[in-house]
Amino acid sequence: MTQEIIGKKLGMSQIFGDDGKVAAVTAIEAGPCVITQVKTMDKDGYNAIQLGFGEAKRLKSPQREHLKGLGQFKYSREFRLNNTKDIETGQKIDVSLFKAGDLVDITGVSKGKGFAGVVKRYHFAGGPKTHGQSDRHRARGSVGASASPGKVFKGLRMAGHMGNKQVTARNLEICEADPNRNLLLIKGAVPGGRNGLLLIKKSGRGK
Repeated sequence: MTQEIIGKKLGMSQIFGDDGKVAAVTAIEAGPCVITQVKTMDKDGYNAIQLGFGEAKRLKSPQREHLKGLGQFKYSREFRLNNTKDIETGQKIDVSLFKAGDLVDITGVSKGKGFAGVVKRYHFAGGPKTHGQSDRHRARGSVGASASPGKVFKGLRMAGHMGNKQVTARNLEICEADPNRNLLLIKGAVPGGRNGLLLIKKSGRGK
């Protein structure tokens, strides 16, 4: 069976543990999701399932035909699986997939910060504040050599658009899983802003 679910970030809060210590948690509305398509190695060349999440007010004609008899979903995401045996369209995936203490990997789109310099974007130290460098306080240093190689390499850390990228936070601990409310409480912060879409997957790595 699948180990993934789609969710929506509700915000952050605090809870008290059994030892009386307070912990910051992120509340996530996880599911329920419906399996809208099953892809197999024989038919599609790989094994995967497609999950639908969230209620859509209206759909385009191709989407209505694709989801015929399953519902109207705002979001649709595909997850690869090793085996799709015993999985059928129409099955529901909910928070009962998880329990307190499980480790999960959560993928979301980070908050966009607009155009930012290297000090804010990459935590550069900046230039010297004295010795005549009056306008280089927050500037980056050299971007490369002159004659050899005579170019600026791709990927060099420079000022530019900060955030608004897909980010995966790994090995996050589940503090509470409530299937009745479709609620997950995750210890710490997760990527993205409030109401942002999240992909939640059981972690394959240990602590």
